[in-house]
Amino acid sequence: MELPPGLASDEASPEWFSKADNAWQLTAATLVGMQSVPGLIILYGSIVKKKWAVNSAFMAMYAFATVLVCWVGWGYQMSFGTELFTFLGRPNVALDEKYLFTKAFSGKLPNATMIYFQFVFAAITLILIAGALLGRMNFHAWMLFVPLWVTFSYPITAYSIWNPNGWLAKMGLIDYSGGYVIHLSSGVAGFTAAYWVGPRATSDRERFPPNNILLMLAGAGLLWMGWTGFNGGDPYSVSMDASLAVLNTHVCTASSLLTWLVLDIIFFGKPSVIGATQGMITGLVCITPAAVVQGWAAIIMGIMSGSIPWYTMMVLHKQSKLLKHVDDTMAVFHTHAVAGSLGGLLTGFFSNPKLCRLFYLVDNWQHYIGLSYGIHDGRVMAGMKQMGIQLLGIVFVVVVNVIITSLICLLLRLIVPLRMTEDDLKIGDDAIHGEEAYALWGDGEKFDGSKHNSVYGMDDFGVASKA
Repeated sequence: MELPPGLASDEASPEWFSKADNAWQLTAATLVGMQSVPGLIILYGSIVKKKWAVNSAFMAMYAFATVLVCWVGWGYQMSFGTELFTFLGRPNVALDEKYLFTKAFSGKLPNATMIYFQFVFAAITLILIAGALLGRMNFHAWMLFVPLWVTFSYPITAYSIWNPNGWLAKMGLIDYSGGYVIHLSSGVAGFTAAYWVGPRATSDRERFPPNNILLMLAGAGLLWMGWTGFNGGDPYSVSMDASLAVLNTHVCTASSLLTWLVLDIIFFGKPSVIGATQGMITGLVCITPAAVVQGWAAIIMGIMSGSIPWYTMMVLHKQSKLLKHVDDTMAVFHTHAVAGSLGGLLTGFFSNPKLCRLFYLVDNWQHYIGLSYGIHDGRVMAGMKQMGIQLLGIVFVVVVNVIITSLICLLLRLIVPLRMTEDDLKIGDDAIHGEEAYALWGDGEKFDGSKHNSVYGMDDFGVASKA
């Protein structure tokens, strides 16, 4: 095989390179990618009303592709490259051959692998934001929103928290795999964007049944299993940390799902499938910043993630004027912002100093000490400091996302309408894309070639002509 120019045969596997770690990292990244494509594509396309299935699914696919182009063009370097400001890296292309084959900022991996791994996290963040906007955002506005947000918002939190030179990283903030950078960010940004875009049509807000609950469960299953790579890949090595993180992730998620299910049965009398799915998501989100905790802590976190977001969604939401005013289609605020904040605070309480030092590879007894261990070990002030840092991180992420997301929406509003027209809101997919998910067999209708005129010639298929 011909090697890239300037790369000698003995440099194909340099001393710092680990084939095992690299293989797992690429696998973990692909698992995370499959959470979006096809996981969230299936979940979004099936949990919405039938007339929004195509638009909802395609918002996710479009974001995935667009983020990748922006990421290799400038986003990765802004998040993990050379410092420009204390909270942001210098924009630069990340496709230079010499750069791709040099050691990444962490782990025994090349930059090529790290760029791919970090991309799938950036992509899923945008797709989660889309969940708050389903069923009414102008697709052309979404096409502009994605590159703007991944350029001006995501790199700030990623650099500050995940880059070793970031100011919050230096303070000792614990965000193992994205409770802050991904979930709190997407929950706040999605809620903020939903405020500016405006609500769905009244008929959709009053009645918005899933068009296929079985497919919704399939998408949710891909999301759950994909989290093996989401949390298992963040030690950047095939380590004991990775094994513990994977096990804790699934234990917390199962505990959260069951807690949410029990609460639904107690208060509403029926075991809601959609409710259980929400409980699954909040469990995954909550454990994400704290995947390296002891198993008993993961169970407690699951119980709390299945109950506190349940309360904010099912009770508090109905009492708050602000929450009722903003139409958050997929309840991203509750499942990601609330659950992400909860996970961040519980991380500050339950983080095991020994496990944290294994993950962060440091021997600093002033950092990474959960309050519960600080109380137990007589280092209460160190534990309180960690809780304060975790809280500061929440405030920072909220402020950044509210301000930048609002500015982006206000800018876009000058260029293109953020919300679809009333006529398009009534029709849905066919008005926006000229295609429908169930055009051939929905409601007993026959295929109407004059109405469903696809630019890709789908009308010419023999099956369609016989419908």
